[in-house]
Amino acid sequence: MNIGVIFAGGVGSRMKSTDKPKQFLMVHGKPIIVHTIEIFQQHSEIDGIIVVCVEGWLDYMEELKQNYRLSKIGKIVSGGETGQLSIFNGLKAAAEVYGVDNNIVLIHDGVRPLISESTISDNIAAVKKYGSAITTVPAQETVIVINEKDQVDGIINRDSARIARAPQSFYLKEILEVQEKAIASGITNMTDSCTLMMNFNKKLFIIPGEKNNIKITTPEDFYTFRALSDAKENQQLDLSAK
Repeated sequence: MNIGVIFAGGVGSRMKSTDKPKQFLMVHGKPIIVHTIEIFQQHSEIDGIIVVCVEGWLDYMEELKQNYRLSKIGKIVSGGETGQLSIFNGLKAAAEVYGVDNNIVLIHDGVRPLISESTISDNIAAVKKYGSAITTVPAQETVIVINEKDQVDGIINRDSARIARAPQSFYLKEILEVQEKAIASGITNMTDSCTLMMNFNKKLFIIPGEKNNIKITTPEDFYTFRALSDAKENQQLDLSAK
C-alpha cells in the first residue's frame, strides 16, 4: 500500500493568523489543508491517508473530512511536542491502520498544497527502486556555511546543492524503526525525516520536485499561493513544471 502521512500539527506563529492555525486558512472556499489532502485523495496510487492535526482541532479536521468527502483518510491523530514526534504519531497510526509490511509512506506538509500528481508517483516509484525518495529542487542562490562567530566557513558548489522539500518517502517499516531508535536514544527534534535517516546512516535518493510547491509559512507565502491558485484556475500557468 501507498500511504500519505499529512503533517498539519503546527500552530503557524509566523503566519500571524488571529483566529486559526495556518493550515485551516481559507483559499478559494476551502482550507489549505483540504487543498493538499485532495491531491492525495484523488491520486490513483494512494491507498490511504493519515492526518496529524494540531491539538484542539481534531474535531474540526474530522468535520472537514466529512464535508469534503476525504474518504481515504484512515485516521486523524494529534501532533506531538516536536515536529519529529508529530510525524512519529502519524507513522504509528499508519502502522496500526494499514500494517507495515511492504507499505510505502509519503510524509508531506499539510501546507504544501501545490504538489503535483507526478511528484507523488515519482516518490512511490523511487522508493520501490531505491528504498527512499527525497523531493528536492536545485539551489538557485549561493549557499554558504557559517561558524558560531557568523563567519563564512565555506561556500557550497551550487551545482551539487539541492533544497529538500516534501514529500519525503520511505518504506514504513524502515522509517518507523529509525524513529523508534532515535526516540529511545533521546533524539526527538530532528529537522525532518531525511535528516533523521541520514543521522542513522541510511542511503537517501532524490527526485526533482516543483519549484513552486512552497511551504505556506508566512503571510507572503499565503498571498503567493493564492495568486498561483488564481492563475491556475484561470489556466494561465502550468504549475507542474520542474
